Amino acid sequence: MLLKSSLSLAAAALLAVPVAHAQPAAQPLQFEVKEGNNLNSFYRQGPVAAHLLLRSGLDPRILVAFPAGNSGVGLWFDHLGQTATWRMVTPPTAQTVEDAKGRKLYGITATAEITASALQVKQAVLSSVRVLRDYQSDGIKTPEVETTPSISGQTILWQRDRLDGAPGYRLAVTVVQGTLAMGRITAGADGKITLRIEAQSGETPLTPLQGDALLSPKANRDPAARNTLSFLSYREKFMAGSWRFNTYFGRDTMMSLSLLMPALQPEAIEGGLRSVIARLSPQGEAAHEEGIGEFAVLDHLRHHQPLTDAPEYDYAMIDSSYMLAPLVERALLGSPAGMARARAFLAAPSGKAGDAQETAGAALMRNLRYVLATTQPFAQNPSVAHLLAIKDGRTTGEWRDSNDGLGLGRYPYDVNAVLAPAALRAIQRLTASGVLAPYMSGEDKSAFARAGAAADIWASKAPTFFDVAVPAAQAKADVTAYAAALKVPAQAALKAVGAQPLRFHALSLNADGAPVRVVNSDPGFALMFGSPDPVVLDRDVTAMMRPFPAGLMTDVGLLVANAVYGTPEDKGRFTQSAYHGLVVWSWQQALLAAGLDRQLKRRDLSVPVRTHLVAARTALWKGIEAHRDMASSELWSWAFENGHYKVVAFGAGAGDADESNAAQLWSSAYLGLTPVH
Repeated sequence: MLLKSSLSLAAAALLAVPVAHAQPAAQPLQFEVKEGNNLNSFYRQGPVAAHLLLRSGLDPRILVAFPAGNSGVGLWFDHLGQTATWRMVTPPTAQTVEDAKGRKLYGITATAEITASALQVKQAVLSSVRVLRDYQSDGIKTPEVETTPSISGQTILWQRDRLDGAPGYRLAVTVVQGTLAMGRITAGADGKITLRIEAQSGETPLTPLQGDALLSPKANRDPAARNTLSFLSYREKFMAGSWRFNTYFGRDTMMSLSLLMPALQPEAIEGGLRSVIARLSPQGEAAHEEGIGEFAVLDHLRHHQPLTDAPEYDYAMIDSSYMLAPLVERALLGSPAGMARARAFLAAPSGKAGDAQETAGAALMRNLRYVLATTQPFAQNPSVAHLLAIKDGRTTGEWRDSNDGLGLGRYPYDVNAVLAPAALRAIQRLTASGVLAPYMSGEDKSAFARAGAAADIWASKAPTFFDVAVPAAQAKADVTAYAAALKVPAQAALKAVGAQPLRFHALSLNADGAPVRVVNSDPGFALMFGSPDPVVLDRDVTAMMRPFPAGLMTDVGLLVANAVYGTPEDKGRFTQSAYHGLVVWSWQQALLAAGLDRQLKRRDLSVPVRTHLVAARTALWKGIEAHRDMASSELWSWAFENGHYKVVAFGAGAGDADESNAAQLWSSAYLGLTPVH
């Protein structure tokens, strides 16, 4: 980026003047997370909520993400020849400034030090976090938001209005120790550079949801999980994760509510439900993600539409639409407040933008009708062709939403074997309870009456299409070869294979019905939402808990995928650097833990099966507790060194597909679980 010294330095300085405001009485939420090369500092107080990320290593950067409008500012420096390390000198504090038009911008100021002989400014990006994500992960520049900096003494300032003229974004970096000349910052004799960072956004602040309004007395006393959940919780919606997903994601919201429900206040649960219901499509599909703030403005601009920030919703994922009914059934029918509260929730406004008359009950019916319509073909004729496929032209459609996450399969296991039958069962129970009666037509009553029978067919037939059996001799050969390729031990894994064929549920099916033979953690959904036959339950838990590389269990946690029995192409897709590969996702461990708890409440399990589940739960929790410091993160990878597996922060490696969020909504799920020691 070409830097220029502005001749009108006084004018530039006046663009954003700090404004003195009385501080709110409440103490700020403030915490720090060190993850790999990333030093993350979180701050929230009053209208200010910000996540400051300082990236060490050979490609240093400064980034500040704001939940308000899913906005952010970032500054990237040129590649270094030697590793540089950041240190926080003064943690973030609130700073409100006014732009040239007297409009308030809310943000933070902080001071940080980096051990580097020099830093050369490469690129600054001020916009939606989705624009920052594109630049960080793929190097994609967005010409419409390019911002020319001004230099005044030792300060570089970037500031601009939003594209539609609304209050915009500001980033100021002042060299406190070192010297600045033409965009190059040079260290002093001690080899260190100290910078004061000021970052603000003019997007409308959200309303924090915190304390007793968020968590019930049943919530675990886990400070890290509480901090994560608090930073991501607002009365308008829950954020999926920071820094990369500071906005609504339907799947993340619903899975988090399902796992956190014992720990949340009823108002928080209902607020989360309403955020999903308000964003349903006219056909009843649940929105995966929303485009808001300047991302929405950009999209309207590129489609030659009026320049507004009207939200846009992505309905590309198929799993979210089958998560809502089970969540609603559990939240409303299982509420201690009883049916009166359930009826009141459904009768209240849905929250849909521009429609104050629509009730939550009427909106919910759209989703339930969608579930019934899309599952009917399989219920009438159970075949691969009638399973639920990801949408045409896409390689993603459920939580494994990287391009290779499903191994290029078309029919996901979790959606078909678990979520579809669970949604139908929930519709059956909601119908029987009578809470849907005010919103049903005569035609609805006959269709909804068939939900239970359809659930039975889906639950009994759909999982069988995903069955995989590997002869014991072949399984041992596969494990031996894969262990050698990865340079990990095979002894425990080989012992766990045994003499019988090794069985597991495929990750997905190809278009022709052939299974993608990747051992995976998705049977955790079946434990959480279904009632598998005890034999199948025992088999699924065995498949997941076998020591890697026969199964998924390692010293660093439960992996989400293992292509040991797959094709060479599968092995190339599911690596330690793949977003949904040989990596640990914190919430998938929480899902399995919650699922094991739920299954152990059954009364139809034999003593051997029950004993096996108890042992699996103990082993799982041992792994969780061993890396509790990572639990609130999105995911992590691993390395095998000196005879041991060790945690490696995802995004620390040059070949990693992306970067992990330091604060992830569904990774706070442990607040709703009972640890097993």
